[in-house]
Amino acid sequence: MKKQVLSTLAIAVLMGSLASAALAQNVAIVNGVAVPKERMDSILQQVSRSGRQITPEMQTQLHDQIINLEVWAQEGHKLGLDATDDYKNQLELTRQTILARELFGEFEKKNPVTDEEAKADYDKQIGAAVAVKEYHARHILVATEKEAKDVLAKLKKGAKFEDLAKKLSKDPGSGAKGGDLDWAGAGNYVKEFADAMTALAKGETTKEPVKSQFGYHIIRLEDVRDAQLPKFEEVKPQIVQQLRQQKMTKYQEELRAKAKVE
Repeated sequence: MKKQVLSTLAIAVLMGSLASAALAQNVAIVNGVAVPKERMDSILQQVSRSGRQITPEMQTQLHDQIINLEVWAQEGHKLGLDATDDYKNQLELTRQTILARELFGEFEKKNPVTDEEAKADYDKQIGAAVAVKEYHARHILVATEKEAKDVLAKLKKGAKFEDLAKKLSKDPGSGAKGGDLDWAGAGNYVKEFADAMTALAKGETTKEPVKSQFGYHIIRLEDVRDAQLPKFEEVKPQIVQQLRQQKMTKYQEELRAKAKVE
């Protein structure tokens, strides 16, 4: 009797060890079907590639979701839903989509955009850039032409532009700063304003009110300079992304061109 009890205990310990080993290799065993741990690892790798941080809460939620999917898939199989043409077509499309994604991922690994390529593209873009001007202007915005002419009269009598802007301008953003609009290209302004501003010489003020959809402006041009082009390091990420997309598009077009489509 003692030997039989020991044998039963040994079998129980062995079965427990086997069950623990099975669970270590699988996420779970659902209705006798093993859900492999690799399934969860694959999803975690995709999350990691996207740059998202993998938290314990995320792992717990993913664990539960994988088990739920297995439960639901088993029920769908029982009902024969995986034998329909619609299911088979969707499965094939999913297979192709995943395979294409892996193909393009492998291509990007083997064909990265180098620093030399990015710098060469930057130099090319800078060399082709048309010289653009930036303008540092001030303005006083009022509602009526009469108010604008009153402002001009005060300026002629020696009033300071900045003081009048703080006191009279209807533009709250620039008014509080003495009418200062900082540096900007002419394209940042409505046409009437831009045309009047660009016609001024450095330090000059418009002699007549300038009417726009916002009201009447008195404009003073403080200074003009060539546009400040961005440095390579500032735009490198965008250039790399653009070149990466160009390489991928070319690769996709080459594959399509070589394919025999009837």
